[in-house]
Amino acid sequence: MSLYWPYLLADFIRVVEYMSAVVAVLILLSSIDDLFVDAWYWTRRVYRRFAIEPFIRPLSVQALYQKDEQPLAIMIPAWQESDVIAAMIENMVSVLDYRRYMVFVGTYPNDPATIAEVERMRRRYKQLVRVETRSPGPTNKADCLNAVVRAIFQHEQMTGVEFAGLILHDSEDVLHPLELRFFNYLLPRKDMIQVPVVSLERHWSEMVAGIYMDEFAEWHAKDLVVRESVAGEVPSAGVGTCFSRRAVLHLRAQDQGEVFNTASLTEDYDISARLKDAHMQAIIARFPVEYRVKRETFFGFGRDKEIQLSMPLCVREFFPDTFRTSYRQKARWALGIAFQGWQHMGWQGSLASKYFLMRDRKGVVTSIITVVAYVLAAMFLVIYFGNEIGIIPERYPSIFATEGWLLAVLAANAVAFALRLVQRFHFVSAIYGWEQGLMSVPRVVMGNFVNFAATLRAWKLFLGHIFLGRRIVWDKTMHDFPENDAFAHRRQRLGELLVTWQAVLPEHLEEALALQSRQQQPLGRILVSKGWLDDETLAEAIAYQSNLPRTHVTEQMVKAFHDLLPVDLMVRRRVVPVGRDATGRLVVAVASPLSDKALEELRVSVGDLPVQQIARESEINDGLRLIRGTGRAFEGAQSPPLLGDLLLEKGLMRREAFEAAMEHYRPDVDGRIGEYLVRCGIVTSEALTETMKEQQRRLMLLPA
Repeated sequence: MSLYWPYLLADFIRVVEYMSAVVAVLILLSSIDDLFVDAWYWTRRVYRRFAIEPFIRPLSVQALYQKDEQPLAIMIPAWQESDVIAAMIENMVSVLDYRRYMVFVGTYPNDPATIAEVERMRRRYKQLVRVETRSPGPTNKADCLNAVVRAIFQHEQMTGVEFAGLILHDSEDVLHPLELRFFNYLLPRKDMIQVPVVSLERHWSEMVAGIYMDEFAEWHAKDLVVRESVAGEVPSAGVGTCFSRRAVLHLRAQDQGEVFNTASLTEDYDISARLKDAHMQAIIARFPVEYRVKRETFFGFGRDKEIQLSMPLCVREFFPDTFRTSYRQKARWALGIAFQGWQHMGWQGSLASKYFLMRDRKGVVTSIITVVAYVLAAMFLVIYFGNEIGIIPERYPSIFATEGWLLAVLAANAVAFALRLVQRFHFVSAIYGWEQGLMSVPRVVMGNFVNFAATLRAWKLFLGHIFLGRRIVWDKTMHDFPENDAFAHRRQRLGELLVTWQAVLPEHLEEALALQSRQQQPLGRILVSKGWLDDETLAEAIAYQSNLPRTHVTEQMVKAFHDLLPVDLMVRRRVVPVGRDATGRLVVAVASPLSDKALEELRVSVGDLPVQQIARESEINDGLRLIRGTGRAFEGAQSPPLLGDLLLEKGLMRREAFEAAMEHYRPDVDGRIGEYLVRCGIVTSEALTETMKEQQRRLMLLPA
């Protein structure tokens, strides 16, 4: 064996060299394809900069506001999204500077946690509709979206309002305030509008999460622009996509009324091809806006700073941050775009369309070749150092020494790779700064290994489906939502918040504010008493604004926990005990957050600060009546106001005097509140009698 092993080793090295030559040629062919896209992009950019842009007026924000609002529908499929869906909806409703829109969220009957969160948001936001799918989950995203589309057209039939556009979003998306106005401006002239999608900024050390920052920054700034320019088509990203009514009606008229293709895991990609076949216009729409972002400097060694960043209006979100979640998500993309796209669409379309189909599908081969190249490069390093230290015997002359063209191929690949890195640095730095631009270079290697693992999984799933008949289902990606973005808007005043939620009309708010200045009542109470707002939505708004949890007070709670606080303290501070938390702290239900003085009084009484939870004011009123023995039962939202609130509503006493008197009120000593207020000279006997009659009249109107 010792006689033959040098020849076997030489043969092995020769095989490695031949494999390397084949891989180098394949990489060069792929690089030429990429260089064509690069050349087209930069040539187009220079041409537009000097030949077009100086002679056109750029679109302004004012122009967006000048166009009348058209009804728009937002579609959100939700399978196991209970962790993020509420925060996403809260943030979306709070930031969107648009009124004529509805949100349709698709849920599954076997996903109670997500249903509960969406229902909680539905009670809060009048523009939110929950749609339940026919089948239990997981089916796939297209099936969920088809249920949402059916619900949208049913809503149109019931209301007579036709939506000008349907907008696709996911439950982790962070929207820009002008997004709907931008879509509104372009509708109905464009049939599919795609705004860029970018990753929210990650820490520089998060290598897996960072590859999404890099890839989307370049893909949506360069590749999609070239694709639109060359082939006249833009694949939907699945989020931030607006379909015109004309496009949806066309798609609905095909395939038995189903808009999205349930046979594909990438229904967004599939739908774009179908719109292209129908000669409808799709664009990647880039409209520069301002973002305020907080950014680390010098890899965390400098002081954090807030900067004003100008970039295209886009959808931002967090993408997976672990190797496993990342390659599984990318495997679904590869399976839908490359394999299912090839299976269902073939190579249809113009020559330009076929070219971009090739670009979309070559990844299932090039991702493997790239990692093979890494392995071969490692082998060459071992061979090189083996030669240097003399442990490898004589071998055949290297083909890279005898074949000059192979060295030219390697040099060309090196130049192409350098251009890749330079452009990646450029596009990443434009959004995230030069530090992230530098980190995009090592992240290229991480991205190649993620893509390799994703491609192997996609091949496995596809071949298992073809030869073994295995069902392909929605491979769920768990999502995160940025908490700071979700709650940055809580500084809104209550009235502004209710108008944003579309729970109150602006004209009703103005009238209520005018009444508030005369009656000295809380704004929410006035809106409820006028019938302009329901008690439940008011409680949701107060809980949201104060960042306190919601609760529902029941008769059983009141009877079980009424002895945890003195009666006079509950009446004066309008609190109802509803239990204790896991640490033993008292939990109290309140209609609005307690003042510091009230909290201190409760702390002295029970020995610790209580946990506050927001309940409907009617529930607090019913609880207090039950505790004092003056109420027959819980009346719910129909419960009449307490006597003091009714006196204030009718303008029969001043709030300052009432609150001062209540500081000293003791039910066991002072008796009924009304008589006590008369003795204090705050109201007259006649006013009290008339108000009590009014309270009784309201009570008699309730069902027995």
